[in-house]
Amino acid sequence: MRVVAVVVAAALSLYLIYLLRQPIGWLVLAAFIALATAGPIRALERRLHRGLAVALVYLGVILAPFLILAILVPPIVEQGTRLANDAPRYAADARRFVSENETLRGLDQRYALGQRLQAEASRLTSRLGEAAGTLVNVGAGIVSSVFTVVTILILAIFMVTGAPRWRRSLGSYQPADREEALNRLFDRVGAAVGGYVRGALLQALIAGVLSWLVLLLLGVPYALPLALVIGLLDLVPLVGATLGAVLVAIVTLFVDFPTATIVWVVWSIVYQQVENAVIQPRIMSRAVSVDPFVVLVSVLFGSALFGVVGALLSIPAAATVQVAVREYLAYRELPRPVDASPDPEPGALSTEAPPTAGQPA
Repeated sequence: MRVVAVVVAAALSLYLIYLLRQPIGWLVLAAFIALATAGPIRALERRLHRGLAVALVYLGVILAPFLILAILVPPIVEQGTRLANDAPRYAADARRFVSENETLRGLDQRYALGQRLQAEASRLTSRLGEAAGTLVNVGAGIVSSVFTVVTILILAIFMVTGAPRWRRSLGSYQPADREEALNRLFDRVGAAVGGYVRGALLQALIAGVLSWLVLLLLGVPYALPLALVIGLLDLVPLVGATLGAVLVAIVTLFVDFPTATIVWVVWSIVYQQVENAVIQPRIMSRAVSVDPFVVLVSVLFGSALFGVVGALLSIPAAATVQVAVREYLAYRELPRPVDASPDPEPGALSTEAPPTAGQPA
């Protein structure tokens, strides 16, 4: 009967977690943001009041995306418009390349690939207006996303401001050695998550800047937005850098094929090897040390449960679990204090000899 009750309770718990998966996901994201911002807050707290430090850090978190958009959106829009205007010329170049290749020419004659490509490219400019109309429908989704982001940030602020009080309250109910172990666990988890965020941003910055320089040397247009996309995709573990490289390779097909395409593909392969063997280990070894197999499994599980966000949070989550397990094992190995003179049990016989006559008791 007890086994049945345990199984039913576990099933109900899993079902409840499934029903609450959205707010649980918000709480996980808020905890991640709180841990990631704990380091900058502590640094500012040395010179400022904690409340002011929290306000400045989260003001920076809120303004950073708007600042990035203000810097990058104008050139992206301008170069995107140029791309739409130049699309017919790129299509004509592709059609000419097809006509000069005997195998591709046969496919073109059978399926009229060149004509279809030219027609679609000619209609691309007019479709920008249709896409602008579609943006109105996207507005509702943006409003919902803004509400979600604001909610997550508010939760993160509550977590950051309440963390010291929660730690003191939790530690007050624990023995001294366990309280010390809990404080050490919280500090190391925060350091691991904060280090991962800094390392991932630095790695993405290196990938974006180097890719931008290579694209400029190759004369590839729209180098800035393409480098930005590469940097953002580099934040996604395992597959992000490959996706960015493939995207840029497709663009180079219409710029200077085959020279630019071959150079870019070779560069991407070499850089990814250097990043995986040199850059990433050097950066991440100072922040987290997670086995590659654990990284792969955590990314697969995280992406399956929460999509791209899950893939982004999978490595810090794995690092958190690893730190928690290590701290627990270290705590278990600590020597426990032993009372050298325990009180005798009630009714126990004394082993001391009774005093003899004339001997003081």
